[in-house]
Amino acid sequence: MKTKIIILICVFFISFTSVSQSACKAYYPFEKGVTFEITNYNKKGKKEGVVNYKVTNIDNNVATIKTTIFDAKGKEITTSDYKITCEGNTISIDFKSLINPDMFQQYKDMDMDITGTNVELPNDLQVGQSLKDAYMNMAINMGGMTMNMSIDMLNRKVDKKESITTPAGTFDCFALSYDSEMKVGMKISFKIKEWLSEGVGVVKSESYNKNGKLMGYSELTSFKK
Repeated sequence: MKTKIIILICVFFISFTSVSQSACKAYYPFEKGVTFEITNYNKKGKKEGVVNYKVTNIDNNVATIKTTIFDAKGKEITTSDYKITCEGNTISIDFKSLINPDMFQQYKDMDMDITGTNVELPNDLQVGQSLKDAYMNMAINMGGMTMNMSIDMLNRKVDKKESITTPAGTFDCFALSYDSEMKVGMKISFKIKEWLSEGVGVVKSESYNKNGKLMGYSELTSFKK
């Protein structure tokens, strides 16, 4: 479960923008029908899974995104929808969308209390810029016992601009990084690096453990308008 959550922190930080469509799609596609694919790999480059995304609806300042998750052999695991809101010059991503949908299915008959702050990202990124922290807390009532889980995204910043090549093409990107702490009984600390491209979104992301060793990565393998 911990591995799935870590992977999805990387992958589900794919966001969309709205309100005035010229102001809110700087670094993300905001067109109905856009589809793209993110493939997850372990530290040795072995494929671990694929997530397909589709912009299914745009209503005023809210985009609805459908995700379909497949395992390494192409078997569909689950699907879900989540929404992204554009507020002024900032997009706001519901932190609950970062949680593996399998978890909600597994605990669907139990009471869950989820609190936190949305992940915010401005449309006018600049090198050296600091971004707001975000967090999520989830308490699951398991019949006399409560399981608590938390995820913190800390020290978010824009590091530099560089070109990144993936199977989907070559993209000019902003490189972002942040520290993440996940607590499920014990605390796991790791670092995330992400590359965002104008009009496309997340092109690549990497996760590192507290010792700086690569744990896994994901990259854009298809993008279609």
